[in-house]
Amino acid sequence: MRPAPTDQRSARLHVLLALVTAVVTAATLLNGPRLLGGEAGVGDSTATPADRTGGAIHDLADQSEAYAAGLGTTDVEGVHTHADGSSHDHADPATRNDVSRSGEAATDPTTPEQATANRASVEEGRAAPEPATTTVDLERPRLPVPEDVWAMARGCYTLQAPDGRYVVTGTSRGTGVSAGATRPSDATPFRFQATDLGVYLLYTLEERFTAAATNGGVRIADAPSQQAEWVAERGTDGRFTFANLALDRRLAVTPTGATLTDPGTRFALRTATGCATYPEAEVNIDGDPLAGVTPYQEVRGYIDAHTHGMAFEFLGGAAHCGRPWHRYGIAYATRDCPDHEATLGIATPLETVLSGRPTHDTTGWPTYRDFPAPDSLTHGGTYMTWMERNWRGGQRVLVNLLVENGQLCEIYPIRKPGYNCDDMDTIRRQAQRMVEFERYVDAQHGGPGRGWYRIVRTPAEARAVINGGRLAVVMGIETSVPFGCSMTLDVPHCDTAAIDAQLDEMYALGVRQMEIVNKFDNALSGVAGDEGAIGVAVNLGNFLETGTFWNMEHCEPADGESADRTQSTALPPQADGPQQDAIFGAVLEVSGLLNLPALPLYPSPLHCNRRGLTELGAHLVDAMADRGMLIDPDHMSVVGRSALLDQLEERAYPGVLSSHSWSTPDAYPRIYALGGFVAPYAGDSVGFYEKWQRHLGWADPRFYFGFGYGADINGLGAQGNPRGADVDNPVTYPFTGFGGSVVDQQVSGERVYDLNVDGVAHYGLYPDWIEDLRLIATADAGPAQAAALMEDLARGPEAYLQTWERATGIAPDSCRNPELRLSVPELLNVAHRGASTQQVLEGAGQPYLRPGTSYVYCTEPVRGLDRVRVTFGPDGRVVATQQVRES
Repeated sequence: MRPAPTDQRSARLHVLLALVTAVVTAATLLNGPRLLGGEAGVGDSTATPADRTGGAIHDLADQSEAYAAGLGTTDVEGVHTHADGSSHDHADPATRNDVSRSGEAATDPTTPEQATANRASVEEGRAAPEPATTTVDLERPRLPVPEDVWAMARGCYTLQAPDGRYVVTGTSRGTGVSAGATRPSDATPFRFQATDLGVYLLYTLEERFTAAATNGGVRIADAPSQQAEWVAERGTDGRFTFANLALDRRLAVTPTGATLTDPGTRFALRTATGCATYPEAEVNIDGDPLAGVTPYQEVRGYIDAHTHGMAFEFLGGAAHCGRPWHRYGIAYATRDCPDHEATLGIATPLETVLSGRPTHDTTGWPTYRDFPAPDSLTHGGTYMTWMERNWRGGQRVLVNLLVENGQLCEIYPIRKPGYNCDDMDTIRRQAQRMVEFERYVDAQHGGPGRGWYRIVRTPAEARAVINGGRLAVVMGIETSVPFGCSMTLDVPHCDTAAIDAQLDEMYALGVRQMEIVNKFDNALSGVAGDEGAIGVAVNLGNFLETGTFWNMEHCEPADGESADRTQSTALPPQADGPQQDAIFGAVLEVSGLLNLPALPLYPSPLHCNRRGLTELGAHLVDAMADRGMLIDPDHMSVVGRSALLDQLEERAYPGVLSSHSWSTPDAYPRIYALGGFVAPYAGDSVGFYEKWQRHLGWADPRFYFGFGYGADINGLGAQGNPRGADVDNPVTYPFTGFGGSVVDQQVSGERVYDLNVDGVAHYGLYPDWIEDLRLIATADAGPAQAAALMEDLARGPEAYLQTWERATGIAPDSCRNPELRLSVPELLNVAHRGASTQQVLEGAGQPYLRPGTSYVYCTEPVRGLDRVRVTFGPDGRVVATQQVRES
């Protein structure tokens, strides 16, 4: 467990007032026993480095001096000299990584010849037959009479009492409801706006709300509330009663008024026209979603392997403005933070540090003048309809990472009541929010399971969801202290039993993808660090969390790239615009903790963190692999990541991916060679295009290649900036998007977005960003290049699913891996009549093709035929097998 800080409220107050005499005291209070040694860890290793001072360290200044004494210096020849006189040469593999479990220097091993062959293999893969596709209309048909309590969502209906009279509302503010109309044409049409499954706001023609009154009557209210929410109940006669959510009494009407009583009036509902439109953003994409023809075939779409949809709950729930949904819709979900609104956007230090703007307009709906924006990292960009637009534009996999940084949470001066800063508690809360959001989307689309946002737990489930035209959502974790595995002066705060128990808990919640570090060193591994101004601030956070600064040394990777982030020893000028993960440094900056003791004097670049993968970290890696989880080594130190990949290579475990460009060039070919998946940080479209070109040279011919992106949206990563409306090849609206859909400019209230001007201001503009990629590729190398890029992106979800399948024990396909080919009798023994698709996968491995209703495998040749087609019936079970020639 994380040691609890003492008197955090007092400590934060001292920090904010920036009292010079309180710097050391405030930092001590914020960290309590973590720095004072008041609570020992229970980890496997309790030894501290030999060159660290032996006595207790009583304050931050002493700690800084002790660390500096142990770090030593590096001369111009790259030989590091410790305070005890020992040294090691960074060119000597025997001593380069003596503190970690890793081996030699990390460099990109790919030769030019290998890169050429790898690109050719990707091109060959693109030439394979496309899977069969169709389109699906996922909207529930609206019948004249609703069939159940969920069918009314977003619909327009009249209410008729058993005596034949219709419900009407008063036309002036505050007047109530009655069964005052005898003709359908005189009835009030109500917009049924779902707030939950089967729970509705009855929105009137005057854009007001039918609500319970304090006297037991019914009134027309100006704003939504629990008194305006009604729980629908359907009787056996097909009529409906409506129970008030706040008072749990039912709506009853007479010709002269309405009351709340039981059993309430049983209403007949009929579809109507003329309802008021409830405030909502527009999707602005025409065309039904692309889908497969079977649940088990190859998939198509786009994948975002790294986003933080529930980050509104991190850092104490008060640093991030807005959320993906609110019971009462977009006007409430996309509001600015309360502290921003209270100062009219003037005194908002975190937003100011991140965006560089001293003020901002705090109005969200309907104008959105200043947010969302690519560089506004305190404002959420994943509102429900914006996410729906991305799905409508082709996204089929979303990895939602549960995120926290407990140390920064403790430092940040604002927190929601009842929230603590424990990483795992926040992760549990965000996991619950994902379930709640799935339920809310279902409510908007007509009932349980009908929404486009589907949380999945297996690759087979994800495949079925995608082929059904919906969005498969994978739950993951990215946090600085997973499972309580922080450390104080190298003493871990967790042990293997705690890791196993909490990993089991997370797996049961649905977590299937995970990073083991984020911003700070922990008891599992060292981190890559951050650079520039952000690096200075985050390194101070590392000091507060662990009692040490990053142990960065000079290193000289042969490729000149595969190092950790370059360090500074003083705060440089503010960088131009936000950087990836800038919010972490900004929290420390606005909290006043840059007055801590000076950072160590680091040697000349390049820099590598000496701290690598620990024994506890290796245990976690094995535990994740044992459970078939996807392991993301992003943010790890180079030596730590190299050790992790060594470990995965030793056990031939393919469940590895890099989700947002926080790995290094030495790692990418190793990830591909294991059968893993890579999705670079999205960022600007020009930069992403260049990343794609380079990754083609790292692709492994033994595995299916597809490409994704990691948006890292919602407070952690800046989004893509616009190229400008004056470029030669701007995005022109409308354009034809994924699956033939027609994409127009996105409209949110009064705001009309244009990628050329606004960049990726919110998540719904990723279809536009992909079109921008196509235009860039066309201008660079012609339509064929653009088609190749679009194909690789569309194959991204399939590549991810195949990596996930292999992680669960499914063998790679035997066409790309001839040594795995079965004889025809062996394959027929597995793919016998009646065998399920999953049984065939488990017995024969991944097929080379999954075009629709069949799998195609390579086998040992018989009379010149070396392929077998396994055909499945409507129930997904084998009905026939046939030897075929290569097509």
